[in-house]
Amino acid sequence: MSSASVDYIAPWWTYWLHQFPHVNLRFQPLDHTFKPQDENYQQSLIFLGCVAAAGLGVNLLCLAIYLSCLCCCRRDEEEEESKKSNSCCVTWTAVAAGLICCVAVGVGFYGNSETNDGVYQLTYSLYNANHTLAGVDSLVTGTVGGMQSGLNEHLSRLGEIFATRGDFVQTLQFMQQMSENIMKQLLGLPDWEKAKVDLAAIADQTAYVEYYRWLTYLLILILDLVICLAACLGLAKQSRWLLTTMMVCGVLTLILSWASLGADVATAVGTSDFCVAPDKFLMNQTKDVISSDIVHYYLYCSQTLPNPFQQSLTVFQRSLTTMQIQIQGLLQFAVPLFPTAERDLLSIQHLLNNSEASLHQLTALLDCRGLNKDYLDALIGVCYDGVEGLLYLALFSLLAACAFSVMLCAIPRAWRQIANRDRDYDDIDDGDPFNPQTRRMMSHHSEQGNMHSFCSYSSSMGSQTSLHPPTQTVTNAPPNQSALFGGNPRYENVPLIGRGSPPPSYSPTMRATYLSMTEDQIRHFGGDFRA
Repeated sequence: MSSASVDYIAPWWTYWLHQFPHVNLRFQPLDHTFKPQDENYQQSLIFLGCVAAAGLGVNLLCLAIYLSCLCCCRRDEEEEESKKSNSCCVTWTAVAAGLICCVAVGVGFYGNSETNDGVYQLTYSLYNANHTLAGVDSLVTGTVGGMQSGLNEHLSRLGEIFATRGDFVQTLQFMQQMSENIMKQLLGLPDWEKAKVDLAAIADQTAYVEYYRWLTYLLILILDLVICLAACLGLAKQSRWLLTTMMVCGVLTLILSWASLGADVATAVGTSDFCVAPDKFLMNQTKDVISSDIVHYYLYCSQTLPNPFQQSLTVFQRSLTTMQIQIQGLLQFAVPLFPTAERDLLSIQHLLNNSEASLHQLTALLDCRGLNKDYLDALIGVCYDGVEGLLYLALFSLLAACAFSVMLCAIPRAWRQIANRDRDYDDIDDGDPFNPQTRRMMSHHSEQGNMHSFCSYSSSMGSQTSLHPPTQTVTNAPPNQSALFGGNPRYENVPLIGRGSPPPSYSPTMRATYLSMTEDQIRHFGGDFRA
């Protein structure tokens, strides 16, 4: 390579990706040359996607084994310290998954932007090159059309006017030869029309595909972030339905991450194969349309390379100069003799002046510097920004797969803890005063319960003392609260307020009557005193 090797050097990551194994679906090694139309080369890129699919299978298998072990190896009873350690483990696992997911989304946004910038630079360069080639084609078509129609028409009329002067007719014939020589040189230029259509079609198709690729990745990034935040919310609120929904979404996102990883790697490898030797591919693609000397001239644009259009442009310039000299002579010597010929001679002179302006524009457009700049800009956009963005997108897919794998491991443990908590609440005695539900119910009925218990107790004790005289004497010793509350020692020090028991302050007669109750009476009237 010549000067292009100084202006464009393939980045190191393209060489690294270029070294990836290229194997078709029959496991036959292939050449690493970029050949997108070759079926075996296409299969080698599909094989890379199959490797990602195999990674997805291994990932799902590991998750299935983990969940199976978690379900089959459940302990019936766990100590409090074990529960605390499991809760801490779930918390830190969720935090790690959330951090990895946030990092993955950040990397994904950067990679998506870089890839979009690279593709935009490619399409912009293609449109610029297409505009240059369209300008060349327009100038050639306009000049040849003017020579064929306008110049020949004026020369025919002048031939009729100068019919009596052989020297003037000979001058017109010489100008006709110069005109044909110019058209021959212009028609000898490459047919840019086909190249122009190809460039425009490639640019349009590339822009169309890139738009939907960018939009798809944007939606995937937003979806990953929403699922991650929703999963963290479900873990914080300990919501079963939210965790179940996020687990299903996590599995689908895991599959999507591995699929995007395979697509990113395959695209990056294929693009790197092109970036390592782009000139070779372009020369093979244009060998049936444009001469290899012309393609080589535009690809490398070296001052040491000869301009393949120089000879044609030189002949064009000399022919125009000769024709302008002839027209000046006819205007000077023929117009005084044939005044009617002045109009046609001035029209030819105007046509030649326009052709000279077109020649200067054509010379500028055919210069290699414009198209070579577009070519290098396109390569830099694809091979630097584009491939780099694909690598970041592949890293995003890999990090997202790891994050959701960790999350899928944490959610079942959180579900198990929620189930254990609910089971522990179900095991609490409804009569336990420390049960939150019982305490709420008792506080709601405490006022009415106290009044009803006291009144029913007083009326009942009046009738009972009339039939059964008390057998115990009044003492100042404190009552046996363990016996009063059903023999349950855990109620000994529980305050009486809010339990439907007698009020804490009452008269000595009521106290003596209350302490004189027998065990049978306590069991009989216990419902009025107990919670």
